[in-house]
Amino acid sequence: MASGLAFVEYVCDQINAPENISFKKMFGDYAIYFERKVVALVCDNQLFVKQTKAGRELLKTVVEAPPYPGAKPYFLIGDIIEDRALMRNLFHVTQSELPEPKPKKQRKNYNKSAQV
Repeated sequence: MASGLAFVEYVCDQINAPENISFKKMFGDYAIYFERKVVALVCDNQLFVKQTKAGRELLKTVVEAPPYPGAKPYFLIGDIIEDRALMRNLFHVTQSELPEPKPKKQRKNYNKSAQV
């Protein structure tokens, strides 16, 4: 089941950092970026945050679940999504532990008409 745009926008609003947060639709679900890093996924209208030590310490009690079959477990966020301060803090500490995104490779031009 695909996720709804309204839920993704709600999650982003709860983070309350419009200058640092964005999302991208991927295969009917969404990746949520915080400061250019993928911090969370929205799958089947549920929020899954990447696991980090700081995130675990902040949440204290966590529920782990894969966002889709075959994926590594993430923190499944339930009712705490209502706590805007906690959500913003969770996204901040999570992104601070994640590695910087790798630079994108340039695509090769496979236009056959250009190859004569």
